[in-house]
Amino acid sequence: MEFLRPDSLAGALAAKAANPGAVPIAGGTDVMVELNFDHRRPDALLDLGRVAELHEHGTDGGRIRIGAAVPYTRIIGELGTRLPGLAMAARTVGSPQIRNRGTVGGNLGAASPAGDSHPALLAADAEVEIASVRGTRVVAAKDFYTGVKKNVLEPDELITAVLIAPATGPQQFSKIGTRNAMVIAVAAFGLALHPEERRVGTGVGSAAPTPRRAPAAEEFLAGELDWDAPKALNDSVKRRFGDLVAAAAAPIDDVRGSAAYRRHALAVMARRTLTWAWTEYCGGSAKCA
Repeated sequence: MEFLRPDSLAGALAAKAANPGAVPIAGGTDVMVELNFDHRRPDALLDLGRVAELHEHGTDGGRIRIGAAVPYTRIIGELGTRLPGLAMAARTVGSPQIRNRGTVGGNLGAASPAGDSHPALLAADAEVEIASVRGTRVVAAKDFYTGVKKNVLEPDELITAVLIAPATGPQQFSKIGTRNAMVIAVAAFGLALHPEERRVGTGVGSAAPTPRRAPAAEEFLAGELDWDAPKALNDSVKRRFGDLVAAAAAPIDDVRGSAAYRRHALAVMARRTLTWAWTEYCGGSAKCA
């Protein structure tokens, strides 16, 4: 197996163009597992560890630009106040060692339906920056996933960054697994309130062939929230929202949980995250709980 180690983004793109089958590796938290279990045996690995551009974050037209190789630990510590939903999701990723190595770029590249960052990215309307020697393009996160562990990347392309607008309202993330820590999600849900646009964002994880949004649930809730004079939500609104989120899923039965359980869990998580987010929007007032 050939090991390619460029020291610049231009070099990485050139290497990927010359070796389309090369598998990118940054944190290696997914790739190394596949190699160790002999689930994948590529002709080459493309090490991105020395590509400084991928390890930086900054701003781009009012949005936060997170390099594809920025680890979860830095997202939590350096961007948590501006991207609370993504930070919440990052805190549930594996162990401290995994969070120190794992990246959102790697999560996107793997495109697993159970990836922890996906619901938060979808709820926040994130975009994925993709580059090759042919140029750069930006794809909305909702359009990035094409199937189970499949995405829109062409053989010569690399994920270079994620673009997300800073939160303008409360964001929440919830995940359920077979134990309390270091677990693959049985189901996950992300919620973001966008008060300036009177809009709601959602993200459903580990309950369909790809991560996905729940458009009917978003539209329903946006019309029910009193953005200018917030007050307690009727239980019927919370339950309807949960039902619509569950209806947006297309889960399967597997060793971690049944389809019925996943739908039930999503409905519960949707109601709970809505309660938490709306209480925060109300300034923490118990009257909005």
